[in-house]
Amino acid sequence: MMALFKACRVALLSILVVATGVPPALAQEGGQSAGEILLDLFAGRDRQDNAGAERRVPLSRDEMQLSFAPLVKATAPAVVNVYAARLVQQRSPFAGDPFFEFFFGPGFSGPTRPRMEQSLGSGVIVDPSGLIVTNNHVIGDADEIKVALSDGEEFESTVVLRDERADLAVLQIDAGRDLDYLEIADSDAVEIGDLVLAIGNPFGVGQTVTSGIVSALARNRVGVSDFGFFIQTDAAINPGNSGGALISMSGKLIGINTAIVSRSGGSIGIGFAIPSNMVRAVIDQARGGADAFERPYIGARFDTVTPAIAESLGMRRPSGAIVTEVDRGSPADRAGIRPGDVVLSMDGHPIEHPDALEYRLETAGPGRTVTFAMLSRGQRVAVDLTLEQVPETVPANETQIAGTSPLSGATVANISPRVLDRLNVRFRGEGVIVTDVRRGSTADRIGFKRGDVLIAINGLQIDTVDTVAEIAASTDRSWSFVINRDGRIIRQFFRG
Repeated sequence: MMALFKACRVALLSILVVATGVPPALAQEGGQSAGEILLDLFAGRDRQDNAGAERRVPLSRDEMQLSFAPLVKATAPAVVNVYAARLVQQRSPFAGDPFFEFFFGPGFSGPTRPRMEQSLGSGVIVDPSGLIVTNNHVIGDADEIKVALSDGEEFESTVVLRDERADLAVLQIDAGRDLDYLEIADSDAVEIGDLVLAIGNPFGVGQTVTSGIVSALARNRVGVSDFGFFIQTDAAINPGNSGGALISMSGKLIGINTAIVSRSGGSIGIGFAIPSNMVRAVIDQARGGADAFERPYIGARFDTVTPAIAESLGMRRPSGAIVTEVDRGSPADRAGIRPGDVVLSMDGHPIEHPDALEYRLETAGPGRTVTFAMLSRGQRVAVDLTLEQVPETVPANETQIAGTSPLSGATVANISPRVLDRLNVRFRGEGVIVTDVRRGSTADRIGFKRGDVLIAINGLQIDTVDTVAEIAASTDRSWSFVINRDGRIIRQFFRG
């Protein structure tokens, strides 16, 4: 048996020598196995083939034994835990009962008991002064937000800026000293296959580090938010990781971990992070004093290029963003962009879908001049246009409705492109929009929502905030509303 083993070993070494060109003397030199020699040889060849390259896979035994520990020690102190809490009123069994509403008026809710709701997530310190970025869904409508550093020290925080569409929020804490922070990398330099670390607080167990690679870029339509340009990673991300850091091998922030695809609630290796260039754009506006993220305005709307559209336009494959509407007098109109044109790239970055175009515009910001490569009337053309602030064609005149009407506690505003953009509402026509609903108010209990467009009240067409306030001040006992909610017409009736 031993003789057979030695014969097989000699045969295997012979095959390896022939296949690799390793001399027999070298294959036995220094007591190393052929496998070890081959690993060293392949590593050497890789170093030669990739001289000057920035990326390569580990091949030698020494390289396989390398550790992420130094990288974790340098970056983990900049990742924090975020605790958000809010006081809510539990719904009474009498709420919405027509019998009780007949006697006590619309919106009667009966006795309620307060209850504290809490949520847990992660955040990243991006400035030594204590500026922190996290996900907007982590803080929600919290009444109190606390931040705990990696060593357990806790601080009260204030919200500097929040943006529901990008699902990002910026917090500020005052630690009385400079804090460890992460530098923000250029996420456009990230490539599929890059090694990454995810740091956060999954399931509230404490700070946790996982590793993986970048699985895909520019992911959209993942169903987690309105944002559509995610970095996909297989680094384990779980509930509680939201708002945490996705870190490159250079120790810089390349993304904010936001969501996962999961059937069980745990990680199955498909996680999504908001690219750091989007994070940088939000932080820059927060540093400039903004309390809401402002997107640029070009005055055009876009749709997906389908295979049928691509074929009709003579395109090799369906990609880009096709123009569906152009506002008269807008930057797009002045630049000569017309419905049917297709945006193929912006400033050299390919545009695969409308979400990618929106991302590029948002990260550029108002005031920048950008260049579109477009397919227009069968010709490829370059178009320069300046990104402007979203116009406010009429004063918003935001007003909170008081009194005893069903709208009591709702804040309404006149409709303009600026207000619609802030609320991420698409609407054309006359009406007044609900910009906020005070928690626990009559309007909240009845079911009015932020973004509702009031078209008519009690049979009267609504055109301004003043009209709503005047009608709401009446003593009518019966109310009827025509509401546009997310493009659907809703008719509601209430008796007082």
